[in-house]
Amino acid sequence: MLEKLLKEYSKRGKFNDYLGEIDVEKKDIEKIIPQNLLRKDFEFIEVSEIEVIRHFIRLSNLNYHLDKGIYPLGSCTMKHNPKVNEEVSSYEGFIFLHPLQKEEDIQGALKLMYELIYFLKEISGMDYVSLQPPAGASGELTSMLVIKKYFMDKKEDRKIVLIPDSAHGTNPASVTMAGFICQTIKSNSEGMVDLDDLKKNLSEQVACLMITNPNTLGIFEKNIKIIIEELHRYGALVYLDGANLNAYCGIHRPGDVGVDIMHFNLHKTFSTPHGGGGPGAGPVGAKSFLVPYLPNPKIEKEGERYYFKYDKESIGKTASFYGNFNVFIKAYTYLRMNGIKGLKKMSQIAVLNANYLRKRLEEIGFSCEYKTSTLHEFVLTLKDFKRKDIRALDIAKRLLDYDCHAPTIYFPLIVPEAFMIEPTETEPKEELDRFISVMKKIKEEIEENPNLVKEAPHNTPVKRLDEGKAGRELVVKWD
Repeated sequence: MLEKLLKEYSKRGKFNDYLGEIDVEKKDIEKIIPQNLLRKDFEFIEVSEIEVIRHFIRLSNLNYHLDKGIYPLGSCTMKHNPKVNEEVSSYEGFIFLHPLQKEEDIQGALKLMYELIYFLKEISGMDYVSLQPPAGASGELTSMLVIKKYFMDKKEDRKIVLIPDSAHGTNPASVTMAGFICQTIKSNSEGMVDLDDLKKNLSEQVACLMITNPNTLGIFEKNIKIIIEELHRYGALVYLDGANLNAYCGIHRPGDVGVDIMHFNLHKTFSTPHGGGGPGAGPVGAKSFLVPYLPNPKIEKEGERYYFKYDKESIGKTASFYGNFNVFIKAYTYLRMNGIKGLKKMSQIAVLNANYLRKRLEEIGFSCEYKTSTLHEFVLTLKDFKRKDIRALDIAKRLLDYDCHAPTIYFPLIVPEAFMIEPTETEPKEELDRFISVMKKIKEEIEENPNLVKEAPHNTPVKRLDEGKAGRELVVKWD
């Protein structure tokens, strides 16, 4: 049975009088609020406090979330968010700030952002970091706009951005929005950038290469230095999509191998929640020659005073005010708690967990399209199950019946029936073993009763939806 809406619990006269009687006359309301803004058919909901609490508790139990179990969403790094992050971000001194306050009134907030920038610089090897972009895709677009402005100032008309076919899916959209033209670079048999195809596509027209490393297959580009040298030989730049930073914090610094600009996902790597579409934060780090083009304002320090700095070469703002400050607090808290040693251990365990999971799943009959070793995530191919008319979507739906969130499916596109798994470092071995046993059980079901899997899920509040129909005829209004 579906959960009722609060409106359906409402009944006139229910006990809920904490606020007392309304002492504002209707005629007084009409003086304050213009007639055209007054609702004519508004029905005030009358429910008790306990009904409200129970309603939202029931709703939260209907939903699958990270506090319930494993959430191995490949490429999204859905890790546990320490509750202390939420506590620190709700301190009065933070939540009552206003973005239009004077610099002298927000020195603590400026210090936090300044130190967060310092930490990100140290982790990445970049010379400066702008915290402003409010999401990963915004970080991509910001980077492309910075590169565009850089070449405009150099009076070089470069139109092409190279994107490997193993890169993140939002990269082409960011390139197009910035006014560039995408050109795809193929992967080789090892799942890495094909150097011959890269060299064939290099020219004076190329502005940059957008590369994800490790890529969406979880494979680290062993030729990354060669790739960067080739781009620089043509005067082109290298942008790194930092969404997979969880694989190498404290181990590898992109700036040290020549990356010119990159973005971070604070809401992935540094544990700030990003379920339900946000909030996020996609800071952009750059080498010194690109720093003036980063969004204004920048945060600098003189003596013990922190202040905003504005560069005339800047591309301007890419978000209102200074970005999602609440997310900065949570990421800052996480970084201060872990330190560089803790971050290195974080990445090492993330890689260990992923490789343990991959090895055990291969032992029970699940395989990867590319046999190259992987880091924090890996991509299975479920193409062999098509002989039983079972698709990746079917197995993903069946996982829900066993209280496991499904991995990312059908991405990257270079893997048929892709099943992209990232357990992260926060999952204990017992939960990994449970996931393995569930996958083994589903494999047995495919052999013995494939319809059980094809018609899944069976135990969820809502059964399998007609996703095509939902996309074409989406109805979200209560009637």
